[in-house]
Amino acid sequence: MAGKTGIKGISAPESKCNDVNCPFHGTLRLRGRIFKGVVKSDKMTKGVTVEFKRIYVIPKYERFASKKTRIKAHNPDCIKAKEGDTVTIMETRPISKTKSFVVIQKEVNNK
Repeated sequence: MAGKTGIKGISAPESKCNDVNCPFHGTLRLRGRIFKGVVKSDKMTKGVTVEFKRIYVIPKYERFASKKTRIKAHNPDCIKAKEGDTVTIMETRPISKTKSFVVIQKEVNNK
C-alpha cells in the first residue's frame, strides 16, 4: 500500500508486520468511528486499553459533566503502542469478544 490508507491524515507505518489483523499489512478493513486517546494499559497480547475524556450535557441541571471512556483495541506489531502514548483508533469488525477497534496511528510526542 505505498503509504496510502484511504484515511485523510493517516499514513502507513514504516515498519512491516505479518499480522493478519493489521489494516496496513493484513486483510482487516476499517469503517466507522475514529477516536484519539491515551494508552492506559498494554498488558494484553497484541492489545491495548485506550482512554479518552468526553463532555456531555445534563439537561435537568443545565450543566456540563465529563466522563472517561475506556476502549480495548488491537495493537498491530508495526505500530507497537506502549502505555502513555497518544494514539488514534478506528472501528472495525469484532476481532475478539471485547475488541472492535484497531490502533491506526501513534502520535509523535515532541519533548
